[in-house]
Amino acid sequence: MAAVVWVCLAIALFCVAYPLYVMRPFRPQGPRELQAALAVLQYREPITIICTMAVIVAAFASGRRVFAAGTVLLACLLAWLARVNVYEQIMFHSAGRPQFVDAKEAQIDSNDKLIVVKVNGNARAYPIRMMGYHHVVNDDIGGTAIVATY
Repeated sequence: MAAVVWVCLAIALFCVAYPLYVMRPFRPQGPRELQAALAVLQYREPITIICTMAVIVAAFASGRRVFAAGTVLLACLLAWLARVNVYEQIMFHSAGRPQFVDAKEAQIDSNDKLIVVKVNGNARAYPIRMMGYHHVVNDDIGGTAIVATY
């Protein structure tokens, strides 16, 4: 029974960890590994539920209470993590209210790429390295509300 528990936990861990590993920001992905990660994302919720149910049955059938409690708790945690959209809820959260400095004070490397917006003679520059994590910045330039996105 313990082997069933460990195999199910390994499968659930794979379902949570593999897409995170493959789809890290600013990391090149090959087409096959990206396709595999997207397939895992698509099916990981039912897979982790099945694994959790199997862990519950196998762990309690083992008769060891501490083992059963610990493995069931871990399986439930993995099933919950399979439902968390790490990219939208944690990594790529809103930039909030942007703060700006003069171009002379900005710590921008000469090879940094920028999104530049000019409205009514006022300009703003948004570094791609920041936009890559936040994707959207709401701003007001020269009295005009804008949304810069990447």
